[in-house]
Amino acid sequence: MTENQKETVGSLNASHPGDFKTIYDGTMQILYKVSYRIVNDEEAAEDLAHDSLIKANEKGLVFPSINDAKYWLIRVVKNASLNYIKRKQREKKAYEKALYEDRRTTPSGETDLLKAETMNTAREALNKLPKHLKEVLVLHEYAGLNYKEIGKVLGITEGNVKVRVFRAREKLLTFLEEDNVYLS
Repeated sequence: MTENQKETVGSLNASHPGDFKTIYDGTMQILYKVSYRIVNDEEAAEDLAHDSLIKANEKGLVFPSINDAKYWLIRVVKNASLNYIKRKQREKKAYEKALYEDRRTTPSGETDLLKAETMNTAREALNKLPKHLKEVLVLHEYAGLNYKEIGKVLGITEGNVKVRVFRAREKLLTFLEEDNVYLS
């Protein structure tokens, strides 16, 4: 039977190897073109066209003519291509959302407890400092005064304030290292 006769008279069974080859040869090129125009990706278009042909084969569909097969397969590949585009857009949105998602974490009870313990240890270390070192450090770090302002408040020179702040920090670090506490 010739191709022309099959188009008009006989039916094509997509699960029969000879008929499947006829369907494949008669529709693959147009299926690829339809899919490519939708997805704009050569590999994806080829995969989608093959998938539509495989679907017809697995279902064992029988088509009255090659034109009926072509029309059915075009609908299948068109829908599959549109679904592919939608899935890619959802994946892109999900990726962007994950990429730009707020990374802040809510503190847990354990984190709060560790922070409180660290703060207590830091306060204890601060209280161990001699009075003249503690007061310059408190005025500088907690009150936000600059060296000149601290000098005026305490009645000492700006250079002396710098030396005391340096020594206070050094001594504070030694106290904290003894307790294995590291502040960031």
